[in-house]
Amino acid sequence: MKIVIPGGTGQVGAVLKRALGAAGHEVVIVTRRPGREGEVPWDGKTLGPWMAEVDGSDVVINLAGRSVSCRYTAANLQEMMDSRVDSTRVVGAAIAAAARPPRVWLQMSTATVYAHRFDAPNDEATGVIGGAEAGVPGYWAYSVDIAKAWERAQQEADTPATRKVALRSAMMMSPDPGGVFAVLLGLTRLGLGGPVAGGAQYVSWIHEHDFVRAVEFLMDREDLTGAVNLAAPHPLPQRVFMRTLRSVWGVPVGLPATKWMAEVGAFALRSDTELLLKSRRVVPGRLTQAGFAFEYPQWPQAAEELVRRVRERARGGSTARR
Repeated sequence: MKIVIPGGTGQVGAVLKRALGAAGHEVVIVTRRPGREGEVPWDGKTLGPWMAEVDGSDVVINLAGRSVSCRYTAANLQEMMDSRVDSTRVVGAAIAAAARPPRVWLQMSTATVYAHRFDAPNDEATGVIGGAEAGVPGYWAYSVDIAKAWERAQQEADTPATRKVALRSAMMMSPDPGGVFAVLLGLTRLGLGGPVAGGAQYVSWIHEHDFVRAVEFLMDREDLTGAVNLAAPHPLPQRVFMRTLRSVWGVPVGLPATKWMAEVGAFALRSDTELLLKSRRVVPGRLTQAGFAFEYPQWPQAAEELVRRVRERARGGSTARR
């Protein structure tokens, strides 16, 4: 197949390009800063010559949007909103204008759309969409507004010949440098991988291999449309999640952090505490019901596989899947 991935230069795009390319597909990356073979320029908001890649393609996977790993200033939040909505709208316009539109459009979304909660997991049917929950910073609601506007931009696109799926993804765990797993492992190795603000908040995650397999599954399942959670079926409280990672790496202790310490750490990392403190208890209701079987449903096994590849890379060995 020909698969076009707007915004595919980040870690998720790199994982997909590597896996889908290895499976024999033609993968075209559409990016603001092309620099490699197979990359095509765009500005993320207007139609242009890149539309020719969409016309005649089989699948579009839109990953475009400003990284959430930043300080949540008013300007950055607005850029997150604009980059997601503008790119989704223009991808929809390109598909609508295509003489031979793709058969499926997979649109990145986020598990952050669900409410900060501890009492029950969020699936697509019964999950609570977030907003101004009691006891959390007001700006957290804007992250939910971004997610809802992101999905709405895809829903409103006039693309009757193209099936549309919104990927409500949890944090994808990959051993590649620069991603969330690398950050968490780095903290663990420094002895800082303890509970944050008590550690009761849930961490939802998905192993990179299951992320790729879920994307391939959704490409093929013509009966699945709308929002689909991409998350392993067993989210964990943050204190348990990090205790497991410490055990796998072989670090006996992880210093706990209070809420104010998390604020200081997030500021130093140029990030935001929402990424640490929001309870994302998300489960893959629709994937499971459709028969998708996770290779890594439990965090201990996933962490062991990821750590093994990190150590192989450090030794200069192959990180290829075995």
